[in-house]
Amino acid sequence: WTDRGLNYLASGKGCHRLIYLDLSGCTQISVKGFKALSIACNEVQHLIINDMATLTDSCIVALVAHYYKLSSISLLGSPHLYDSAIKALVQWRKLTKIKIDGNKHITDNSLKFICRYCSQMRILCITDCPRITDVGLKFTESLRNLIVLNLADCVRLTDVGLKHFADGNSGPKVRELNLTNCINISDFLLIKLVQRCTNLTHVKFCYCEHLSDNGIELLGTLPNLTSVDLTGTTMQDQSLAALSTNSKCTELIISECQDITDIGLQKFCHRSINLNYLDVSHCMALSNQSIKTLSFSCRLLTYLNISACPKITDLSLQYLIGGCHYLRYLDISGCVRVTDVIFKLLKKGFRKLLFLKMLYCTKITKSAFDKQMRANIQCEFNNFAPPLWYGYDGLGNIIKKEEKNQEEEEEDE
Repeated sequence: WTDRGLNYLASGKGCHRLIYLDLSGCTQISVKGFKALSIACNEVQHLIINDMATLTDSCIVALVAHYYKLSSISLLGSPHLYDSAIKALVQWRKLTKIKIDGNKHITDNSLKFICRYCSQMRILCITDCPRITDVGLKFTESLRNLIVLNLADCVRLTDVGLKHFADGNSGPKVRELNLTNCINISDFLLIKLVQRCTNLTHVKFCYCEHLSDNGIELLGTLPNLTSVDLTGTTMQDQSLAALSTNSKCTELIISECQDITDIGLQKFCHRSINLNYLDVSHCMALSNQSIKTLSFSCRLLTYLNISACPKITDLSLQYLIGGCHYLRYLDISGCVRVTDVIFKLLKKGFRKLLFLKMLYCTKITKSAFDKQMRANIQCEFNNFAPPLWYGYDGLGNIIKKEEKNQEEEEEDE
């Protein structure tokens, strides 16, 4: 789309009652074009303007001048907007959903405007905005109906700011909370969440390195929790076993949790019969024993990612065929001990499998793949050696840090 097309839209007789408009990636549109669009389509309720590096405050002011019925807007990947644009956007409008991502200019003032003018906000996503601090979160106390809060990559947030939110009107109502890479939060926040946010169903605490087993264990006491993402945390078997006290959990992601072993996963699986989504990729201590327990305890599993688990062999796949009859997605990338036997197993089972990922499977031959791979399965395959960041070689031997650094230096040269 360009300004010319929007001028046609403004002067024509059609499309004046549009309620949904997506202008993502239309970087040719200028302030003039947005102004014409505002006049032509003033019934718009849902507006999406993602991936617009050319979007400025003037564009937003011109666009929303006549959008009094606007209820949701997405501004992902618009790095040149300032607080003034957010103020113009939310002022005198009853927005219930707003998404902003990758912006280094907006500050706590934007949160102040959002919370002042949009007290009925239900979905608030402000991600990768490093100037958002605890001061801004204090304004969220006034929001009454917030059910989704996504503050991923807002790295300056701490327990203090998030406590303000939990103690606010929406604390007991919030269902989804994403604090990925909010590296300053600690167990204190989890204690507050368990006390106040009892309706939480989805939580993400990826790479929150200050969370300990004592705090993570508390998540198992949330009565409605169904999805947990703890990627890259320091959790151990003790807290993983404690999570299984909630029988409603259907989705667990613990990728890159290096301290997780067979013992912890086995204890979790024994009590998680409703699990249908599991990602344990890059948990290098896991072996066939935990997959055996998983296969016969979690029979409703539809998604499984065991990539970069070098101890996994063909035996694990035999267990999965025997127990997980509903599996639709399987990722065994980097399972360097899996061999061509997998193709025989595919003939016997995995009838519902739709997608199979087998990158860096060094013992699976290209000839066997070409001849025996089932045509009805979408597959990604190569048998290259695993990349250095996997942490082990093509035989499954762990690469020490000194050796890894030396090889990386040789590659750079």
